[in-house]
Amino acid sequence: MAANNFDDPNDDARQQRKIYSISELNAELKALIEESFPFVWIFGEISNFRIPASGHFYFTMKDGSSQIGAVMFRGQQRHLKFRPEDGMSVTGMGRLGVYAPRGTYQIILEYLEPSGIGALQIAFEKLKKRLADEGCFDDEYKKPLPFLPRQISIVTSLSGSVVHDMLKTINRRFANLHIQIIPVKVQGPGSAEEIVAALELLNARNEADVAVLARGGGSLEDLQAFNTEWVARAIFASKIPIISAVGHETDYTICDFVADLRAPTPSAAAELVVPEKIELQRRCHDVLMRLKTNINYYFDRLRFKLKEKSKRLVDPRRNLEDHRLRLDDFVTRLNRSFCLQVRREREYLEFWQDRLNANNPELFMVKSKQKLEQIVEKLIKSLIIYNHSKKIKTRELNAKLEALNPLAILARGYSVTRTIPKAAVVKDSQDVALDQDLEVMLAKGRLICRVKGRSQDGQKNI
Repeated sequence: MAANNFDDPNDDARQQRKIYSISELNAELKALIEESFPFVWIFGEISNFRIPASGHFYFTMKDGSSQIGAVMFRGQQRHLKFRPEDGMSVTGMGRLGVYAPRGTYQIILEYLEPSGIGALQIAFEKLKKRLADEGCFDDEYKKPLPFLPRQISIVTSLSGSVVHDMLKTINRRFANLHIQIIPVKVQGPGSAEEIVAALELLNARNEADVAVLARGGGSLEDLQAFNTEWVARAIFASKIPIISAVGHETDYTICDFVADLRAPTPSAAAELVVPEKIELQRRCHDVLMRLKTNINYYFDRLRFKLKEKSKRLVDPRRNLEDHRLRLDDFVTRLNRSFCLQVRREREYLEFWQDRLNANNPELFMVKSKQKLEQIVEKLIKSLIIYNHSKKIKTRELNAKLEALNPLAILARGYSVTRTIPKAAVVKDSQDVALDQDLEVMLAKGRLICRVKGRSQDGQKNI
């Protein structure tokens, strides 16, 4: 071990001092802390919660004045009944450990539960919300129950009174019905796995028309198997309708929300799954009596109609003579109608011939030619008048144009004076300066002049 000693090498007391390296000090502290605190319970509030790619939980547990780093490895998370979040108060059990490369210590949690509300209740609410968001509770996925199932499967424990109560109720309502019992554990370790296996077996055999998942009442811990995600998804995936009859009327489990029907008690499920045979027999008897009554009434009406028809029947020869008379009458009426129709068609044809002669194309062409000649004559007269008026208008406009022509004004001896080089028309003597060159435009040609003097209002400026 290399160490730096800046004291006097001759001092024996100082030579006996032990100088640690950083790694040695952290290693001894790690051994001391981990041996002194193998497992501790700790209470605090979660902050800075994060989950890296490894899947481990890293967060800080703090109270009013201190904090400590905490980690829960992925293997211990399977026992959690809730999802940790920032700001949640929790109680945990774990061992203290020192991370030597950084010289920091932390608690490695083996168990974690929320403070205040129970872990099972939080797990129940979180699973319920997640399954509801996925649509597992929607009515559109609920399968209808058969009115009279041929076979009923009951998934429950054989040790309790539930199965006996259900069998008694079903036998009372509908005796000799085929009932299949699938025994499973309804609480304790492995109960959820047995329920899932029973539901999968039920669907694989596909013999039952409906299944009842039943259990008596109990605490939230006792009903935990029916609040697991595996059982809920097995019920949702079942092709056979499932009735949930878990606990008492006030008990609610995740299975109740996922199942196709919830019964408040197992006995109530037995009453819901099968109708009462006596009531069905009574209804069948009533339907049979109504059917007999309707059939008898129907035959009575047929007999009455047959009797009435028989009275109206006559001798066939007399009926034949009547038909011959009616046939002769129809032939006479047909000939009369045919002749009348021919006469009407002939009159109609003559009417259209007269109209066709009246609209002879030759007559129409003669009238159109005359009308065209009149239109041409009127058009020529209109063009002559229009041309004459335009000529007069043109002479008037030429006269006005000549009167406004600037060249005509210049021809009378006037001129236009402009500056050089901007070519601005000079209107005021103050707009030009002495010795400035100006351009004077005349009727013929132009002059370039220089200003020698100015005058305005009788005053001169030379």
